[in-house]
Amino acid sequence: MSNSMGVASVFVLSSLFLSPLAMAEESQAFVARNAELAAVHEQARDAVAAKAEQSSKPAEQTAAKGFSSDASDS
Repeated sequence: MSNSMGVASVFVLSSLFLSPLAMAEESQAFVARNAELAAVHEQARDAVAAKAEQSSKPAEQTAAKGFSSDASDS
C-alpha cells in the first residue's frame, strides 16, 4: 500500500514541479526571449561563418598560386 502511495506522490509532485515549465513555453515573455536568443545565435553563427570564409580565402589563393607555379615548372 505504501509503495503505491509513493509512486502516486512522485507523479503528483513531478506534475507540480513541471507545470511552470509547461506554462512558460506559452507565455509571451518566454516567446519573446526565445526569439531574441535565436536572433543573437543566428548573428553569431553568421559572424563565425563570415570569419571562417575570410580566413580560408587567403589559403585558397596561396594554394592556387602554388599550383600555377608548379605547373609552369614542369
